[in-house]
Amino acid sequence: MHSTTILLIEVGALLFALGMLGRLGRRIGLSPIPLYLLAGLAFGHGGFIPLSASEEFISVGAEIGVILLLVMLGLEYSATELVGNLRAAAPAGVIDGVLNALPGAAFAFLLGWGWEAALVLAGITWVSSSGVIAKVLADLGRLGNRETPVILSVLVIEDLAMAFYLPLVTAVLAGVGLAGGVKALAVAVVTVIAVLVAAIRYGHAISRFMSVKDAEALLLSVLGLTLFVAGVAAELNVSAAVGAFLVGIALSGQVAHSAVQMLSPLRDLFAAVFFVFFGLSTDPAAMPPVLLPALGLAVLTMLTKVATGVLAARRSGIALPGQVRAGLALMPRGEFSIVIAGLAVASGVEPELAPLATAYVLITVVSGPLLARLPDYTWFKKFIRKRMALRRPAEALPATD
Repeated sequence: MHSTTILLIEVGALLFALGMLGRLGRRIGLSPIPLYLLAGLAFGHGGFIPLSASEEFISVGAEIGVILLLVMLGLEYSATELVGNLRAAAPAGVIDGVLNALPGAAFAFLLGWGWEAALVLAGITWVSSSGVIAKVLADLGRLGNRETPVILSVLVIEDLAMAFYLPLVTAVLAGVGLAGGVKALAVAVVTVIAVLVAAIRYGHAISRFMSVKDAEALLLSVLGLTLFVAGVAAELNVSAAVGAFLVGIALSGQVAHSAVQMLSPLRDLFAAVFFVFFGLSTDPAAMPPVLLPALGLAVLTMLTKVATGVLAARRSGIALPGQVRAGLALMPRGEFSIVIAGLAVASGVEPELAPLATAYVLITVVSGPLLARLPDYTWFKKFIRKRMALRRPAEALPATD
């Protein structure tokens, strides 16, 4: 009974603290993700107030948080939209992967880490934070801008790529080797294609099994199906997160819309628990030695994200101001980077990887939204106009050999 009481006290105090941190983040115009990570560092081993009784509860909550993040992501897209975006934005997705994954892998090798850690760090530096970027675009009133579809297309490609990357990295970290990882990747490819085909052809039929008229039944059905498929996927070494993502894609129409509304509070709750859990698993004392490498990696890969956005927007015929806005918007990393780092931490790969990833995400998720505001400042607009004025005469000159 005593341990149960302590559990209630710890969980209650933690959730209340997270609520206050979320409110603080919104007041100062900052994503709450870095604040949740800092809370985890404060309450974890080596922190100010270590949590003991609630550690197992938070661990389970964190796993549910990852699953809900991914199913909500899948619910945002229909299978048809996903395939259409894939065709249109594939070149930009390739540019994005090359410019942002390779620096992470190279950085791991420079630190003397093995190829497994390089594979993990490549994923951490590759994927932008869909949640943070969507919030920044909404806060800055840019959802209707010409460059916004380009930004969203890059994010969709990244999200879909994770459906193939996560099974590969999960298998490799499980110690099955590269051959086992390739096998897991092949299974994931077949599974994703099968689900996409089924969703395109039979998505409405699948959704008809669930009624939007009974909110309670719909919530339990979607949540139960998501957890069940995620568990089965994990047993098949395809990754629980990918299983959840595929459930989201398979649901469509009014069912998907209603599910988003009902699952959003649950996602916010368990996602916050997930970020705290990652902070709990990181020793604050291990962070100072990796701060300088994390800062260097953050600066490098934020620049490569800017290049990604500029090139992708230019391909779509968008002018220089829109290109710059697209590049700056893509800089923050967040939920996926922490999910990938969490897999590495669970497998025991490179003890410095967790503090490096925590510091890296903190740097990008704090500075990214702030730098995204640069195009709104008058001095920056003048600088862009000068660049455009310099470019116009050069473009007007006739081509010469």
